[in-house]
Amino acid sequence: MRRMKKDVSYTIRRAQRFPVILIGEGLLVGAVGGLVVLLYRIVLEYAGKWLIWILDFIKGKPLWILGWFCVLFLLGVLVGQLVKWEPMISGSGIPQVEGEVTGKLSQDWRRVLPAKFAGGFLCLFGGLSLGREGPSIQLGAMTGQGISRLLERGKTEERYLMTCGASAGLAAAFHAPLAGMMFALEEVHKGFSMSLMISVMTASVTADYISSHLLGLEPVFQFQLEHVLPQNYYWMLILLGILLGVMGAFYNWSMLKAQELYRKPKCLNETTRLLFAFFMAGILGLVMPSVLGSGHGLITALTNGEMLLGAAVTVFVVKFLFSAVSFGSGAPGGIFFPLLILGALLGGIFAMTGVHYFGLDPMYINNFILLAMAGFFTAIVRAPITGIILLFEMSGSVSQMLSLSVVSVTAYIVATLLWSEPIYESLLERLLPAQGEEAEQSLKASRQKVLHTFVIMSGSVLEGHTVQEIAWPHNCLLVSLEREGRELIPKGKTCLMAGDILTTMMDERDAGYIHDKMEKLCYTSF
Repeated sequence: MRRMKKDVSYTIRRAQRFPVILIGEGLLVGAVGGLVVLLYRIVLEYAGKWLIWILDFIKGKPLWILGWFCVLFLLGVLVGQLVKWEPMISGSGIPQVEGEVTGKLSQDWRRVLPAKFAGGFLCLFGGLSLGREGPSIQLGAMTGQGISRLLERGKTEERYLMTCGASAGLAAAFHAPLAGMMFALEEVHKGFSMSLMISVMTASVTADYISSHLLGLEPVFQFQLEHVLPQNYYWMLILLGILLGVMGAFYNWSMLKAQELYRKPKCLNETTRLLFAFFMAGILGLVMPSVLGSGHGLITALTNGEMLLGAAVTVFVVKFLFSAVSFGSGAPGGIFFPLLILGALLGGIFAMTGVHYFGLDPMYINNFILLAMAGFFTAIVRAPITGIILLFEMSGSVSQMLSLSVVSVTAYIVATLLWSEPIYESLLERLLPAQGEEAEQSLKASRQKVLHTFVIMSGSVLEGHTVQEIAWPHNCLLVSLEREGRELIPKGKTCLMAGDILTTMMDERDAGYIHDKMEKLCYTSF
C-alpha cells in the first residue's frame, strides 16, 4: 500500500514538471530519432538505385533473370524470418505505435528497431510497393521508447516520448515538421495538451533540421503549380472529393481483404506469403518496373506531362493491385507513400478526363494531382488536417489551401457516409487479437501508474454533469481538471464543462480499456 501511494504521488509530481522536462527530452528524441530515420531514408534511396541498376542489367538476359529471382527468393526468406522473430515489424508500424501509446500493445525497441530497419530495406530492395513513412514513424517511436527506458522514465513519460519519436520520424522522412507534429497528435496520441504539443514540436523541428541539413531543403515533390485554380472550377472539386471518398473506402476494403486472402490458405505462413509478393515484384520488374517501390518516379512522369490518360489508368490499376499484394503479405513497409501516389494518379486521371470532356485548361492538371493526394489520404486515414499540411509542406505550395480543404472535407464526408473505418484503426483492431495474449501478459507484469489526458467535447455525455453523476471506468482515478488555464481539484459536486481537460491515472494493465471508455465519455453524446 505504501509503495502504491509512493508511485501515485511520484507520478503526479513528475507530471507537474512535464512542460519543462519534455522540452529537453523532446529535443533528445528528435535528434536521435531524426538520425535513425535519416539513415533509414538514405539506405532506402540506395536500395531503389540498386534495384533500377539490376533491372536494367538483367534485361534480355535469361540466366541473369533467373539469378535475380533466386535473390528475390532469398530476400523473401530473410524477411520472413525477421517477421517470425519479431511479429511487431509486420506491416506499416503505425497501428503498433498507436496501440502502445493507448496501452493496448507492448513492443521491445531492442528487437523492433534492427528488425524493422533491415526488413524495410530488404522489401524496398526487392521492389515491393511499400512506403518509408510507416516504418519511419515506428522507428522514431521505438527510439523514443529506448531513450525513455535507458533514462528509466515512467510509462506516462515513455508514451509522450514515443509520440515525440513518431513525430520526428515523419518529419525526417518527408521534410514535413508541421505534418509530423499534427499526425503524432491527431492520429497517434489522439489528444492535445500544451506540454505534449511543445515537446512534439521540438522533436519534429529537430529531426527535420538534421534531415534537411544533410539532404537539402527541397520539398519531396517538385510540383510546378504556376496558377491558383479559379473558383469557376470548384464544382469539379466536389466531384473529385466524391470520387476520392469512394475510392478511399474501396482502398481500405481492398487492403483488409488482401490480408484475409493471404491468411485463408493453411499452407501459407509468414515466409510463403512474402515469397509470393517478392515473386510478383520480380515479374512486374520485367514488364512494368515503374510500379515497383514507393513510386516516386510516377509523380515526376505524371506532373511533367509524360503520362497519357490510358497509361495513367493502367498504371493506377496495376499499382493498386500490387500495393494490396505487397501490404497484405505482412511485409515490413508502409502504405502512406503508395497511397499518395495512387491519389496523384486518380487526380491526374480525373484532370485529363476534365480536359477532354469538361473544357478544363491543361495548365491546372498538376493542381488536381496535388489536391487528389490530400483528398485520398484524408478518405483513407481520416486525418484531414494532417493531409492538408502534409501536402502543403511536401509540395512547397501555399496557394492551394482553400481548394485542398474543399477536396479533403468532401472526401472525408463521403468516406464516413460509406461507413469506411480509418485504415490504421482497422489494422489495429485486427492486430490486437493476434498479439493479445502476449501483450496482455507483458502489461500485467508491470504495475506502473499511467496518466492520460482527455478533453471534454461540446455535447458529450460529461458536459453539464457533476463528477459524482458519472459512471467512471473501474480502476480509474480522476486526479486533476484544467479549465481555462487553471488547475482544479475535481470533487463530487464539480460540474464538468466543454473544454475541460481531465487527467486520469490508472495501472498500466488497465490503460487500453480505460482509454477507450474515457474517449467514449468525452467525445460522444450517448
